[in-house]
Amino acid sequence: QVQLVESGGGLVQAGGSLRLSCAASGRTFSNYVGWFRQAPGREREFVAHIRWSGGSTNYAESVKGRFTISRDNAKNTVYLQMNSLKPEDTAVYYCAATSGGTIVYDYWGQGTQVTVSS
Repeated sequence: QVQLVESGGGLVQAGGSLRLSCAASGRTFSNYVGWFRQAPGREREFVAHIRWSGGSTNYAESVKGRFTISRDNAKNTVYLQMNSLKPEDTAVYYCAATSGGTIVYDYWGQGTQVTVSS
């Protein structure tokens, strides 16, 4: 079992930056760790993921060039650096992790609110 705890959300003006953290406890990350977000009235959507082994990354088109996902193996933590934030980035951001060999997210954090004011 993996417990995921997100932190780093908050209120920021458009054009600003935030860094989200996702710390795992219970066991180390394996395979993929992803960030998702859900805005009010909308479905949860993929933001980015990183492969724990090797560090390959993938991003949603809407955040490419602005967000960067990274990992710290020693701290068993994944980060999401968010720059040039826009009001449409406002959402609850969730960290998720897979447990097997496919990209199926079995573990989810509780979420952290990001609000971008115009």
